[in-house]
Amino acid sequence: MANEHSPLLVHGVYSMMGDAEDSRAGSAVTGEGSPKSNPRKLNTFFGVMVPTILSMFSIVLFLRTGFVVGHAGLLHGLLMLLVAYFIISLTILSICAISTNGAVEGGGAYFMISRSLGPEFGGSIGLMFYLAKVCACGVYVLGLVEAILDVFGKDPGSAVSHGLRVLPQGYWYTVLYSSLVLLLCLVVCLVGAHIYAKASFIILLVVTVSLISIIISPLILGPQQFNITHTYGNNHTVTVNPSYTGFNGTTLQNNLGPHYSLDYSTNTMMSFSTVFAVMFTSCTGIMAGANMSGELKNPSESIPKGTIMAVSYTFTVYVLLFLLLSSTCDRLLLINDYAVFQRVNVWPPFVTIGVYCASLSAAMCSMIGASRILHALALDQLFGLPLAPAAVTSSSGNPWVSVLYTWGLVQCTLFAGQLNVIAGIVTVFYLLAYAAVDLACLALEWASAPNFRPTFQIFSWHTCLLGIISCVVMMFVINPVYSSASIVLLLLLLLFLHYRSPTSSWGYISQALIFHQVRKYLLMLDSRKDHVKFWRPQVLLMVANPRSSCQLICFVNQLKKGGLFVLGHVQIGDLDMLPADPVQPQYNFWLSLVDKLGVKAFVDLTLSPSVRQGTQHLLRITGLGGMKPNTLVLGFYDNCYPEDYFLQDPVFCEGDRGEGDNFGVDLPSLQAYFPPVRHAESPRALQPEEYVSIIQDAIKMGKNVCLGRYFFQLPPEAKGIRGNDNVDTIDVWPTNLLSPGSASYADVSSLFLLQMACVLNMANRWRRARLRIFVCVESESGDQGWLAKEEQFRELLGKLRIRAAIKIVAWDNVARMCRGPNSEGQKVTEDFLCAVNALLREYSSTAAVRFLYLPHPPSSSQLSQQYLTQLDTLTRDLGPTLLIHGVTPVTCTEL
Repeated sequence: MANEHSPLLVHGVYSMMGDAEDSRAGSAVTGEGSPKSNPRKLNTFFGVMVPTILSMFSIVLFLRTGFVVGHAGLLHGLLMLLVAYFIISLTILSICAISTNGAVEGGGAYFMISRSLGPEFGGSIGLMFYLAKVCACGVYVLGLVEAILDVFGKDPGSAVSHGLRVLPQGYWYTVLYSSLVLLLCLVVCLVGAHIYAKASFIILLVVTVSLISIIISPLILGPQQFNITHTYGNNHTVTVNPSYTGFNGTTLQNNLGPHYSLDYSTNTMMSFSTVFAVMFTSCTGIMAGANMSGELKNPSESIPKGTIMAVSYTFTVYVLLFLLLSSTCDRLLLINDYAVFQRVNVWPPFVTIGVYCASLSAAMCSMIGASRILHALALDQLFGLPLAPAAVTSSSGNPWVSVLYTWGLVQCTLFAGQLNVIAGIVTVFYLLAYAAVDLACLALEWASAPNFRPTFQIFSWHTCLLGIISCVVMMFVINPVYSSASIVLLLLLLLFLHYRSPTSSWGYISQALIFHQVRKYLLMLDSRKDHVKFWRPQVLLMVANPRSSCQLICFVNQLKKGGLFVLGHVQIGDLDMLPADPVQPQYNFWLSLVDKLGVKAFVDLTLSPSVRQGTQHLLRITGLGGMKPNTLVLGFYDNCYPEDYFLQDPVFCEGDRGEGDNFGVDLPSLQAYFPPVRHAESPRALQPEEYVSIIQDAIKMGKNVCLGRYFFQLPPEAKGIRGNDNVDTIDVWPTNLLSPGSASYADVSSLFLLQMACVLNMANRWRRARLRIFVCVESESGDQGWLAKEEQFRELLGKLRIRAAIKIVAWDNVARMCRGPNSEGQKVTEDFLCAVNALLREYSSTAAVRFLYLPHPPSSSQLSQQYLTQLDTLTRDLGPTLLIHGVTPVTCTEL
């Protein structure tokens, strides 16, 4: 995001006081330090109340109020009005809560949603709200043209002009007139929003005078009869003779119920949903003030106060007009004449001027509001190059390129030709935007973030949830097709922004919600209720240098089976001797490594005087609640010099080396942070005694231990395991090969080894690999007990539901080398180890990975080097091998 890292205090204070420009533009102060002119000039009345009132009155007040009452009747009309205002009132509560929780910049509703829900949701809803404003502008322009033609248009059935009726009518003429009106709006918007705001007060006065004339007209005028002619199709005209009765109880009684009939402008049958869609366009102006947030002196105070007052005023006026029309006008008059207020006014030009002013004002307000939303989207760079020019502003701060973009799109909507045709689209888009505002407020409330402290307190999660449900239900009541299409478009935009947009510094509500839910479920995850049936590996993998460990990291990621996976690292040092903790800045590098490798792992780093103490710390404190490591994985301790994986994997070698990951870590800095791999002149950071002590410590703490060797020979994950001929089997040797005849195939460690191999076989990349279990027997002895043991082992595998091929390996000669010529006691000699190693290479040379039994380490530290030498000889040149010592019962034969 552009320039999002400005200091929070300065950002908030200046924005709240109205003394700075939109912080995203980064241009409130020039390079020399001289402040630019302040574009925030509007107060609550001129910046919020006036545009909101004019937007909510707009065309519906003068040209569709009679249409609503005529088709729906007074009772259904009032019900529609109550439902509509109930929905927008819930949304207004959410707007007030969000706008009073901090500084509101330019972009209005988009700014609120994006800063609350993050760039994906904010950007997609912002774009759809922009499209809603564009369509609304088209509705107002078409309504204005409709009003002009009612006065100046030629009669449909006559080719001769009469008096003022000189304008020809027709589809293309309507488009032409609409384009000229839109051009006028463009000129005003290019001059600047402050000019419109000043002129809007005069327009409000004119509209108020028009309303007063409408209210007093029934007190002056008597009953009248009218003659109205409509043309349907080609040369098919219908003439009706409606009447105006003045205040009349019979008229009111006749107008109470609904009477949905044919709409003379679209020639379609009306219903509750279609009439509600038209009427709801009068409620879509509630964010007109919020959209002017970039021009308001104090948006956090002006938006809630001005919006609530404006909505209360418009609701009162609409209720009064509904009662007035239903008491004075014949239903036939209401249905057949949109301009009924002009016919029954004491001086019709009052209404005509009011219609023109209100419609023109609403159109300009929508165009200005839409251009500000587009400008905010362009500043945030969510959609890249296509919207980049929309970030350009004039010297006074007017986003003139955004205005031109908006003008072009509104011009496209004018080809619809009829107001009622696009009213449904406008209503659906607005309802979706209102639902998003409610969702943003609901998410903030549910997240229980300490910094969500709005000064406006008249809301709760109940009002937010009810607002969301109401908006979504009404969307589908109005038009299921438009609603479904808008939701699909929203999801597509969400996916696009999820994969395309960079990480923002706005804060993600999803992170707050995840934290809230994870904390709750971690408290519910009781370690006392653990059962062996639901055991899964939870691994702490100690990594000295990821340059030489990436293949092992990726392998363990496949081995975890949905369990906890933590990368642990110990930095040698003493905090008492350091000015600051050196570990905290390192997390970003390790997390970027996790992202590059595509593994699902946490990172835990510690500072300790020794690797052993650091590992003990991590084994004890890593994890939380019932999610703690039960298995420690270490790289093998040998004298081999590791290879640098960063030089082999294209992920660390290719791509745009200058582009970072928005957390301050780019590829060169990632490579520079991790030191080169160990070479001949490098000192060993870990001694054999300390390495074996780490294994002993883990076993004492009840942790299973795995040692991984030769995993650098595994092919890169991107190539898959089927790309090489020697990677199609997983070989398991459950016998303690250093103690012939003493190990049971069913002890805890052997069963743990079998379980881990089975878990690997379940991973997607290893699902097709064949599992082979090698059983070492002394077949030449006179005792045939090994046959019974083999049968018992097969039965055990059946009970454990492990599908594997059992291979019998006769190792009489090898076992005798361990016992010596007198068969008394066992001594692990070099020859014995070499023979076992040869046996392993003979039977498992083609395996992708081998699972071997890890003997218990010696209790004496003096034997540590001997222990490691035995393991080194045992596994020499085998290929990827995992030595496993299990202390946890992990298998279960019960249901």
